[in-house]
Amino acid sequence: MRERISRAQLTGAMLVRFGMARWGRRFRSRAAFDAWQERRVQRFRRRLVAAPFYRALLDANPGRRPVRLPVVDKTVHLEHFDGLNTRGIRLADALGVALEAEQSRDFSPTVGGDLTVGLSSGTSGRRGVFLVSPRERMLWAGTVLGRLLDAGSVRRLLLPWRPPLRIAFFLRAGGGLYESVASSRVRFTFFDLTESFDAHLAELRAAADAGRGPDVLVAPASVLDALARRADAGELRIRPRLVISVAEVLEPDTASRVELAWGRPPRQVYQATEGLLALSCGHGALHLNEETVRFEREWQGDDGTRFVPIVTDFERSTQLVVRYRLDDVLRVDPAAPERCACGRVTTVLAGVDGREDSVLRLPSIDGRAMVEVFPDAARRAMAVGSAGYADWRIRQRGLDVHVRLEEPAPGAPKAVTAALESLFSAYGCHAAVVHAPWEPEDPAHKRRRILREVTP
Repeated sequence: MRERISRAQLTGAMLVRFGMARWGRRFRSRAAFDAWQERRVQRFRRRLVAAPFYRALLDANPGRRPVRLPVVDKTVHLEHFDGLNTRGIRLADALGVALEAEQSRDFSPTVGGDLTVGLSSGTSGRRGVFLVSPRERMLWAGTVLGRLLDAGSVRRLLLPWRPPLRIAFFLRAGGGLYESVASSRVRFTFFDLTESFDAHLAELRAAADAGRGPDVLVAPASVLDALARRADAGELRIRPRLVISVAEVLEPDTASRVELAWGRPPRQVYQATEGLLALSCGHGALHLNEETVRFEREWQGDDGTRFVPIVTDFERSTQLVVRYRLDDVLRVDPAAPERCACGRVTTVLAGVDGREDSVLRLPSIDGRAMVEVFPDAARRAMAVGSAGYADWRIRQRGLDVHVRLEEPAPGAPKAVTAALESLFSAYGCHAAVVHAPWEPEDPAHKRRRILREVTP
């Protein structure tokens, strides 16, 4: 059934969420937070009957809830799309709207009267499809603005005599979800990454020359890297007060380049088709968004530092995300304090290692087993000689590791081979390192620096 809600109510929901995200929900301990979250999850479970998929499960267990709801993944979500949303939207209809929007670059059409449809990038196979209601868009906007804006930006928002806050978004697809932050106090500019990057640079330069450069710059890490290089070379004189990385893993070398270009470290938004998963705090820590998402952990390895998350978004009411297994690998520090310097007790990530297929799987030296080499270790090895090339890419094909270097200096390939062979030796495995010419990537696709293309 369509949710009837006025524009004033939507704005009110965003403002309330903004305040809660910025100043509310502080807990005296992790135990107190866990108890609060469990109450929210139990209330959410009572609403599952609104989706046919879960109503059938509950009906099969009269008088009691299932002991444990099933773990689902992208394949299940697409196969049961019609039954996993509460509005009766068919996958074919949603997909039709989304694909037409991508082709026309007009992201205003909706399905079911008011639902925004989005597509994932498809970096892990089939593209995911998601539905978002107007209220869910406003809650997203309130959370992102409340959690990420610095104090100066908030003052700009609240003082009507000050100029509006200018936000520049570089994205591969537009849509109501992102544009929901627009208002009289926020000016939003969307830069379509399927169009000419040079044209976008010219538009940014013209805006900066007119004194209307962006106050907040939001872009995938690879785009921030390209913009920072232009700024460092004196070709782009924008002065954003806040830089936010989205859509891709923010690697240390990119973060350092951004900070060098604009004098401030980038903040991060970790978001997937399945929802808003993590945001940076003012102290630079990347917190899981456990205020609205429960994370079960499927641990990888034996050291208790890496896990694949199984997520339940207990605020989604349109397309339900319940015990959804992601294909990302997240990393935590077991020795991290319970409470961050920002005051939150939610989990702080040591890193987002990327997709499971970013983990190299190589034969052990004795040939008896396969050894996993995690992306953060490969990135550290590549960083050893990073002054000798502009960018890099690793692809595992079969049992070989193929490396491409952009603008390599003399001797750089040899140094990279030595660094990777040393890494593999430390892990007790081996692989042939094969160098190939650099090939520019399509800016309309996510950057994947490390990818296991074939699983042995």
